[in-house]
Amino acid sequence: MRSLCVEPFQNLSVVDTGARRAFTHCSPWKTNHKHEAVLSFPLSSPIRKSLCICLSSSANLPVMMEEKKQTFDANEAAWLVKELNESFRTGKTKSYEWRVSQLKGIEKMVVEREKDISEALYKDLSKPEYEAFVSEIAMVKSSCEEALKELKQWMKPEKAKTSMATYPSSAEIVSEPLGAVLVISTWNYPFSLSVKPVIGAITAGNAVVLKPSEIAPATSSLLSKLFEEYLDRSAVRVLEGGVLETTALLDQKWDKIFYTGSPRVGRIVMTAAAKHLTPVVLELGGKCPAVIDSDVDLQVTVRRIIAGKWQLNNGQACISVDYIITTKEFAPKLIDALRKGIEEFFGTDPMESKDISCIVSSNHFSRLESLMDDYKVFNKIVVGGQRNQKKLKIAPTIFLDVPGDSQLMQEEIFGPLLPIITVENVKDSIDLINSKPKPLTAYLFTNNEKLKNNFVQSVSSGGMVINDTVLHVTVSSLPFGGVGESGMGSYHGKFSFDAFSHKKAVLYRSFSGDASVRYPPYTPEKQKLIRAVMNGGIFDIILALMGF
Repeated sequence: MRSLCVEPFQNLSVVDTGARRAFTHCSPWKTNHKHEAVLSFPLSSPIRKSLCICLSSSANLPVMMEEKKQTFDANEAAWLVKELNESFRTGKTKSYEWRVSQLKGIEKMVVEREKDISEALYKDLSKPEYEAFVSEIAMVKSSCEEALKELKQWMKPEKAKTSMATYPSSAEIVSEPLGAVLVISTWNYPFSLSVKPVIGAITAGNAVVLKPSEIAPATSSLLSKLFEEYLDRSAVRVLEGGVLETTALLDQKWDKIFYTGSPRVGRIVMTAAAKHLTPVVLELGGKCPAVIDSDVDLQVTVRRIIAGKWQLNNGQACISVDYIITTKEFAPKLIDALRKGIEEFFGTDPMESKDISCIVSSNHFSRLESLMDDYKVFNKIVVGGQRNQKKLKIAPTIFLDVPGDSQLMQEEIFGPLLPIITVENVKDSIDLINSKPKPLTAYLFTNNEKLKNNFVQSVSSGGMVINDTVLHVTVSSLPFGGVGESGMGSYHGKFSFDAFSHKKAVLYRSFSGDASVRYPPYTPEKQKLIRAVMNGGIFDIILALMGF
């Protein structure tokens, strides 16, 4: 809430017809302990923008204006949802023109403010400019370009087949927007994982609120400013804040909630959504394995593992390689190659490298430290292990054969720590993976076609990449999402449009072809004919009509 204190009360007039109408409904005037007139209105109210308060010209009396910030609460959230629903009900977000204008606004925002975006990402994560461009800025721009190119086609109704029972008829599937939707994003890719779901919501024709992560405050603040500047505020909003604000938002009835983050918070989101029967998309995570066979091109494999671990936000990514499975015989050769690859990419002292991100916060640093210092694994480190709490830096660290019951193997690591688990035969890796919750992604490096086929058929995961890491997220024709504890629902490309659309089934009939067999009285002849129709065989129908 905001409060404006004006003194004296009797000389106050309000000049804004829209504001005056709103005052009539919300009765914002109150008197504070100093007997000053206090006008209170919600943060999300348009009055905040349009209010003009002036003194009557007959009095030259001082005006005292004082802003008071209050916590965003359930009442504020309800007002915000009400505004978005009202905007949605006008129908403007459903139009092709409005959707295109918002997509062009995002595209323009990315082009014009690329430097600001990179700087915010560096402040939050020390993310290298190259990495910020490739994994955040370019990804958003690409999503915009595809949506602008394909939107008209996506919006077209899909023709559907009809049956003999409805003849003559035609049918189609109409994609319609859901209404007011909520996107709660995460901190590790705070720009792309915020904007890409919003692109999906806009292409589908929804009004949308984005709640960015408070753990990446520079990016969160920038998103709030940029959305205000480049997008239609009446239907697209950013709300900053932490747990209290998120809780207030989750208390409201939304038409869909899209959440990216941890399984623990995902359960909270799903519980809140269940109260209103709100559908959800949960983009979570899990322990993503990489199985490495001994017949691989080792140099290429190592480069791609490093790219899918430490080059990927220093392991702070839901699709980063969480652990490696290989054979006991091949492990020493693999570790040696990884050691050399890390040195090639990040120097002899990776703690000084400018090409690797820092840990996002002291809390996350402490969590990773506790994983490293666990008595079951601290003596299993074979590469790295250096750390600097002041700089929030942890070097790429490799463990060999840590126990399966250690914390390192029980929870998603989400950092630069990489355990290697050895097995007697690479085929045994499938049973090991299947003994754990289904991962968001599974990786396999091999030249063995039989192993590839067995892996694809036997391992259940949100996605899968053979002989590389992470690149599946760049293929917009593939859905990105989890299964089981790694999430539900998917997005990217048209899958984003579908995630925020309702597929409405429409059947068209004329007034002809109104067969009496459909209606009582139910005679034996009608029963024979309806059975023939329902069975769908034209020969049976002819026989029934002939009385056989």
